[in-house]
Amino acid sequence: MTEAAAPAPTTPTLHPDRLRPGDTVALVSPSGPVPAERVEAAVSVLTGWGLRPHVYPHVLARHGFFGGTDEQRLDDLNAALSDHRMRAVLCTRGGYGAQRIIDGLDLDAVHRDPKLVMGFSDITALHLALWQGARLATVHGPVAAQFDKGADSLTALGARHALMTGEPVVIEADPAEDTHPVRTSGRAEGVLLGGNLSLLASTLGTPHLPDLTGAILLVEDVSEFPYRVDRMLTQLRRSGVLAGVAGIAVGQFTDCADGWPVTVADVLAERLTDLGLPLLGGLPIGHGAQHTAVPLGTRAVLDVDAGTLTVAPAAA
Repeated sequence: MTEAAAPAPTTPTLHPDRLRPGDTVALVSPSGPVPAERVEAAVSVLTGWGLRPHVYPHVLARHGFFGGTDEQRLDDLNAALSDHRMRAVLCTRGGYGAQRIIDGLDLDAVHRDPKLVMGFSDITALHLALWQGARLATVHGPVAAQFDKGADSLTALGARHALMTGEPVVIEADPAEDTHPVRTSGRAEGVLLGGNLSLLASTLGTPHLPDLTGAILLVEDVSEFPYRVDRMLTQLRRSGVLAGVAGIAVGQFTDCADGWPVTVADVLAERLTDLGLPLLGGLPIGHGAQHTAVPLGTRAVLDVDAGTLTVAPAAA
Protein backbone atom coordinates (compact mmCIF):
# COMPACT_ATOMS: atom_id res chain seq x y z
CA MET A 1 0.00 0.00 0.00
CA THR A 2 1.39 3.38 -0.96
CA GLU A 3 2.01 6.26 1.39
CA ALA A 4 -0.73 8.88 1.52
CA ALA A 5 -0.26 12.51 2.48
CA ALA A 6 -2.77 15.25 3.15
CA PRO A 7 -2.62 18.90 2.11
CA ALA A 8 -2.56 21.46 4.90
CA PRO A 9 -5.91 23.11 5.70
CA THR A 10 -6.38 26.46 3.96
CA THR A 11 -7.52 28.08 7.22
CA PRO A 12 -4.89 28.14 9.99
CA THR A 13 -5.58 25.87 12.92
CA LEU A 14 -6.14 27.51 16.31
CA HIS A 15 -3.88 25.94 18.94
CA PRO A 16 -4.76 26.85 22.54
CA ASP A 17 -2.05 27.18 25.16
CA ARG A 18 -1.26 24.07 27.16
CA LEU A 19 -2.44 24.01 30.73
CA ARG A 20 -0.08 25.00 33.52
CA PRO A 21 -0.40 24.68 37.29
CA GLY A 22 -2.58 27.50 38.58
CA ASP A 23 -4.76 27.63 35.47
CA THR A 24 -8.54 27.67 35.91
CA VAL A 25 -10.53 25.07 33.96
CA ALA A 26 -14.27 24.93 33.35
CA LEU A 27 -16.47 21.92 34.01
CA VAL A 28 -19.63 21.92 31.88
CA SER A 29 -22.30 19.37 30.95
CA PRO A 30 -23.32 19.94 27.30
CA SER A 31 -24.82 16.47 26.88
CA GLY A 32 -26.21 14.08 29.49
CA PRO A 33 -26.63 14.41 33.27
CA VAL A 34 -23.80 13.51 35.63
CA PRO A 35 -23.83 12.33 39.27
CA ALA A 36 -22.44 14.75 41.84
CA GLU A 37 -19.91 12.27 43.20
CA ARG A 38 -18.28 11.90 39.79
CA VAL A 39 -17.91 15.65 39.45
CA GLU A 40 -16.36 15.69 42.92
CA ALA A 41 -13.87 13.04 41.81
CA ALA A 42 -12.96 15.15 38.78
CA VAL A 43 -12.43 18.22 40.95
CA SER A 44 -10.13 16.20 43.21
CA VAL A 45 -7.99 14.90 40.34
CA LEU A 46 -7.75 18.27 38.60
CA THR A 47 -6.83 19.98 41.86
CA GLY A 48 -4.12 17.37 42.33
CA TRP A 49 -2.69 18.45 38.98
CA GLY A 50 -2.37 21.98 40.33
CA LEU A 51 -5.36 23.25 38.34
CA ARG A 52 -8.32 25.25 39.62
CA PRO A 53 -11.59 23.61 38.49
CA HIS A 54 -14.61 25.87 38.16
CA VAL A 55 -17.94 24.01 38.19
CA TYR A 56 -20.53 25.87 36.11
CA PRO A 57 -24.03 26.49 37.52
CA HIS A 58 -25.91 23.81 35.57
CA VAL A 59 -23.34 21.00 35.66
CA LEU A 60 -25.59 18.88 37.91
CA ALA A 61 -28.87 19.91 36.29
CA ARG A 62 -31.19 17.32 34.79
CA HIS A 63 -33.91 17.70 32.20
CA GLY A 64 -35.12 14.31 30.98
CA PHE A 65 -32.05 12.55 29.59
CA PHE A 66 -30.13 15.85 29.26
CA GLY A 67 -27.83 17.61 31.71
CA GLY A 68 -30.25 20.52 31.93
CA THR A 69 -32.36 22.28 29.32
CA ASP A 70 -30.85 23.22 25.97
CA GLU A 71 -30.67 26.82 27.15
CA GLN A 72 -28.91 25.90 30.40
CA ARG A 73 -26.37 23.68 28.71
CA LEU A 74 -25.61 26.20 25.97
CA ASP A 75 -25.39 29.09 28.44
CA ASP A 76 -22.78 27.26 30.54
CA LEU A 77 -20.80 26.21 27.48
CA ASN A 78 -20.73 29.68 25.92
CA ALA A 79 -19.97 31.30 29.26
CA ALA A 80 -16.95 29.04 29.64
CA LEU A 81 -15.77 29.67 26.07
CA SER A 82 -16.01 33.44 26.52
CA ASP A 83 -14.48 33.74 30.02
CA HIS A 84 -10.82 34.75 29.70
CA ARG A 85 -10.06 33.16 33.07
CA MET A 86 -10.88 29.67 31.78
CA ARG A 87 -7.98 27.99 30.03
CA ALA A 88 -9.81 24.76 29.20
CA VAL A 89 -13.37 23.53 28.89
CA LEU A 90 -13.79 19.98 30.15
CA CYS A 91 -17.06 18.20 29.46
CA THR A 92 -18.32 16.13 32.38
CA ARG A 93 -19.90 13.32 30.34
CA GLY A 94 -21.27 12.28 26.98
CA GLY A 95 -24.63 10.59 26.58
CA TYR A 96 -26.77 12.65 24.25
CA GLY A 97 -27.59 16.29 23.65
CA ALA A 98 -24.62 18.18 22.20
CA GLN A 99 -26.08 18.23 18.68
CA ARG A 100 -29.13 20.10 19.99
CA ILE A 101 -27.05 23.12 21.06
CA ILE A 102 -23.99 23.39 18.82
CA ASP A 103 -25.68 25.70 16.30
CA GLY A 104 -25.64 28.30 19.08
CA LEU A 105 -21.92 28.14 19.84
CA ASP A 106 -20.19 31.50 20.41
CA LEU A 107 -17.54 31.03 17.74
CA ASP A 108 -16.41 34.65 18.03
CA ALA A 109 -15.36 33.87 21.60
CA VAL A 110 -13.44 30.82 20.35
CA HIS A 111 -11.55 32.93 17.81
CA ARG A 112 -10.78 35.63 20.39
CA ASP A 113 -9.52 33.28 23.06
CA PRO A 114 -9.04 29.65 22.01
CA LYS A 115 -9.12 27.19 24.90
CA LEU A 116 -8.51 23.48 25.17
CA VAL A 117 -11.76 21.52 24.91
CA MET A 118 -11.84 17.86 25.95
CA GLY A 119 -14.45 15.10 25.84
CA PHE A 120 -15.51 12.18 23.67
CA SER A 121 -18.53 10.10 22.67
CA ASP A 122 -21.44 12.56 22.25
CA ILE A 123 -18.87 15.38 22.58
CA THR A 124 -17.75 14.39 19.07
CA ALA A 125 -20.52 16.74 17.89
CA LEU A 126 -18.81 19.61 19.72
CA HIS A 127 -15.39 18.69 18.33
CA LEU A 128 -16.78 18.72 14.80
CA ALA A 129 -18.58 22.05 15.29
CA LEU A 130 -15.48 23.72 16.74
CA TRP A 131 -13.35 22.43 13.88
CA GLN A 132 -15.81 23.51 11.20
CA GLY A 133 -16.58 26.86 12.78
CA ALA A 134 -13.20 27.93 14.11
CA ARG A 135 -10.56 25.35 13.09
CA LEU A 136 -9.96 24.77 16.80
CA ALA A 137 -7.67 21.89 17.71
CA THR A 138 -9.31 19.94 20.54
CA VAL A 139 -8.73 16.78 22.59
CA HIS A 140 -10.68 13.56 22.11
CA GLY A 141 -10.26 12.34 25.66
CA PRO A 142 -12.09 11.27 28.77
CA VAL A 143 -15.05 13.19 30.05
CA ALA A 144 -14.31 14.58 33.49
CA ALA A 145 -16.62 12.07 35.19
CA GLN A 146 -14.18 9.35 34.18
CA PHE A 147 -11.54 10.76 36.49
CA ASP A 148 -13.27 8.65 39.12
CA LYS A 149 -11.00 5.91 37.75
CA GLY A 150 -8.26 7.59 39.79
CA ALA A 151 -5.45 10.06 39.19
CA ASP A 152 -3.02 7.22 38.43
CA SER A 153 -5.28 5.51 35.88
CA LEU A 154 -4.09 5.33 32.29
CA THR A 155 -7.17 7.33 31.31
CA ALA A 156 -6.34 10.25 33.63
CA LEU A 157 -2.60 10.17 32.90
CA GLY A 158 -3.27 10.27 29.16
CA ALA A 159 -5.56 13.25 29.57
CA ARG A 160 -2.95 15.06 31.66
CA HIS A 161 -0.34 14.43 28.96
CA ALA A 162 -2.58 15.80 26.20
CA LEU A 163 -3.63 18.86 28.20
CA MET A 164 -0.48 19.84 30.06
CA THR A 165 2.69 18.75 28.24
CA GLY A 166 2.41 20.20 24.74
CA GLU A 167 4.06 17.01 23.49
CA PRO A 168 2.91 14.62 20.75
CA VAL A 169 0.76 11.63 21.63
CA VAL A 170 2.00 8.24 20.44
CA ILE A 171 -0.53 5.40 20.60
CA GLU A 172 0.34 1.77 19.95
CA ALA A 173 -2.16 -0.77 18.70
CA ASP A 174 -3.01 -3.15 21.54
CA PRO A 175 -3.43 -6.88 20.74
CA ALA A 176 -5.95 -7.09 23.60
CA GLU A 177 -8.39 -4.79 21.79
CA ASP A 178 -11.19 -6.45 19.82
CA THR A 179 -10.43 -4.33 16.76
CA HIS A 180 -6.73 -5.27 16.65
CA PRO A 181 -7.14 -7.65 13.65
CA VAL A 182 -8.52 -4.78 11.55
CA ARG A 183 -5.56 -3.57 9.51
CA THR A 184 -4.00 -3.32 6.09
CA SER A 185 -0.51 -1.88 5.58
CA GLY A 186 1.19 1.36 4.68
CA ARG A 187 1.57 4.82 6.13
CA ALA A 188 -0.58 7.94 5.97
CA GLU A 189 -0.16 11.52 7.09
CA GLY A 190 -2.95 14.02 7.57
CA VAL A 191 -5.05 15.94 10.04
CA LEU A 192 -6.74 13.63 12.54
CA LEU A 193 -10.52 14.13 12.56
CA GLY A 194 -13.52 12.14 13.68
CA GLY A 195 -14.41 10.33 16.88
CA ASN A 196 -17.62 8.50 17.65
CA LEU A 197 -18.98 6.69 14.59
CA SER A 198 -22.63 7.21 15.53
CA LEU A 199 -22.10 10.96 15.79
CA LEU A 200 -20.20 11.08 12.51
CA ALA A 201 -23.05 9.27 10.74
CA SER A 202 -25.68 11.54 12.30
CA THR A 203 -23.71 14.63 11.25
CA LEU A 204 -24.13 13.80 7.56
CA GLY A 205 -26.25 16.43 5.85
CA THR A 206 -25.47 19.10 8.45
CA PRO A 207 -23.01 22.01 8.25
CA HIS A 208 -20.69 20.36 10.76
CA LEU A 209 -19.37 17.37 8.84
CA PRO A 210 -15.84 18.37 7.81
CA ASP A 211 -14.22 17.80 4.46
CA LEU A 212 -12.26 14.61 5.12
CA THR A 213 -10.10 14.93 2.02
CA GLY A 214 -6.55 14.08 3.03
CA ALA A 215 -7.53 13.46 6.67
CA ILE A 216 -6.90 10.51 8.91
CA LEU A 217 -10.33 9.48 10.15
CA LEU A 218 -10.72 8.22 13.72
CA VAL A 219 -13.70 5.98 14.50
CA GLU A 220 -14.85 4.32 17.73
CA ASP A 221 -18.17 3.39 19.34
CA VAL A 222 -19.98 1.60 22.15
CA SER A 223 -23.05 -0.63 22.45
CA GLU A 224 -23.67 -0.75 18.71
CA PHE A 225 -24.37 -4.21 17.30
CA PRO A 226 -22.29 -5.24 14.26
CA TYR A 227 -25.18 -4.73 11.83
CA ARG A 228 -25.61 -1.16 13.08
CA VAL A 229 -21.89 -0.50 12.62
CA ASP A 230 -22.24 -1.91 9.10
CA ARG A 231 -25.18 0.43 8.46
CA MET A 232 -23.29 3.51 9.62
CA LEU A 233 -20.17 2.66 7.65
CA THR A 234 -22.31 1.99 4.58
CA GLN A 235 -23.99 5.36 5.04
CA LEU A 236 -20.62 7.10 5.17
CA ARG A 237 -19.43 5.22 2.10
CA ARG A 238 -22.57 5.94 0.08
CA SER A 239 -22.42 9.63 0.97
CA GLY A 240 -18.99 9.90 -0.65
CA VAL A 241 -17.27 11.47 2.38
CA LEU A 242 -14.72 8.64 2.61
CA ALA A 243 -13.55 9.07 -0.98
CA GLY A 244 -10.60 11.33 -0.16
CA VAL A 245 -9.63 10.00 3.27
CA ALA A 246 -5.88 9.33 3.65
CA GLY A 247 -6.13 6.65 6.33
CA ILE A 248 -8.42 5.27 9.01
CA ALA A 249 -7.55 4.85 12.70
CA VAL A 250 -9.88 2.37 14.41
CA GLY A 251 -10.32 2.73 18.14
CA GLN A 252 -12.32 0.70 20.64
CA PHE A 253 -15.70 -0.76 19.73
CA THR A 254 -16.89 -1.73 23.19
CA ASP A 255 -19.83 -4.00 24.07
CA CYS A 256 -20.81 -4.40 20.43
CA ALA A 257 -21.51 -8.14 20.30
CA ASP A 258 -24.94 -9.62 19.55
CA GLY A 259 -26.24 -13.12 18.79
CA TRP A 260 -25.02 -13.30 15.20
CA PRO A 261 -21.76 -15.10 14.35
CA VAL A 262 -20.29 -11.88 12.98
CA THR A 263 -18.03 -9.68 15.11
CA VAL A 264 -17.67 -5.94 14.90
CA ALA A 265 -14.07 -6.53 13.79
CA ASP A 266 -15.41 -8.62 10.90
CA VAL A 267 -17.69 -5.75 9.86
CA LEU A 268 -14.99 -3.10 10.15
CA ALA A 269 -12.57 -5.14 8.07
CA GLU A 270 -15.17 -6.00 5.43
CA ARG A 271 -16.42 -2.42 5.02
CA LEU A 272 -13.07 -0.60 5.26
CA THR A 273 -10.32 -2.83 3.85
CA ASP A 274 -11.45 -2.54 0.24
CA LEU A 275 -11.05 1.25 0.37
CA GLY A 276 -7.35 0.61 -0.26
CA LEU A 277 -6.19 2.88 2.57
CA PRO A 278 -3.78 2.49 5.45
CA LEU A 279 -6.09 1.07 8.13
CA LEU A 280 -5.05 0.39 11.72
CA GLY A 281 -7.24 -1.14 14.42
CA GLY A 282 -6.60 -1.96 18.04
CA LEU A 283 -5.99 1.63 19.14
CA PRO A 284 -7.00 2.16 22.80
CA ILE A 285 -9.14 5.20 22.02
CA GLY A 286 -12.82 5.27 22.90
CA HIS A 287 -15.10 3.55 25.40
CA GLY A 288 -12.78 0.94 26.86
CA ALA A 289 -12.20 0.51 30.58
CA GLN A 290 -9.08 2.61 30.01
CA HIS A 291 -8.54 4.81 26.98
CA THR A 292 -6.02 7.31 25.70
CA ALA A 293 -6.61 10.99 25.02
CA VAL A 294 -5.65 12.09 21.51
CA PRO A 295 -5.65 15.54 19.85
CA LEU A 296 -8.05 16.27 16.99
CA GLY A 297 -7.41 18.81 14.25
CA THR A 298 -3.63 18.36 14.30
CA ARG A 299 -1.17 16.58 12.05
CA ALA A 300 -0.93 12.85 12.55
CA VAL A 301 1.01 9.91 11.17
CA LEU A 302 -0.70 6.54 10.91
CA ASP A 303 2.01 3.86 10.49
CA VAL A 304 0.23 0.56 10.09
CA ASP A 305 3.38 -1.54 9.79
CA ALA A 306 4.75 -0.06 13.02
CA GLY A 307 1.31 -0.29 14.65
CA THR A 308 1.31 3.32 15.79
CA LEU A 309 -0.67 6.54 15.55
CA THR A 310 1.40 9.64 16.33
CA VAL A 311 -0.48 12.91 16.75
CA ALA A 312 0.89 16.43 17.14
CA PRO A 313 -0.30 18.29 20.26
CA ALA A 314 -3.46 20.37 20.26
CA ALA A 315 -1.84 22.74 22.74
CA ALA A 316 0.93 25.14 21.85
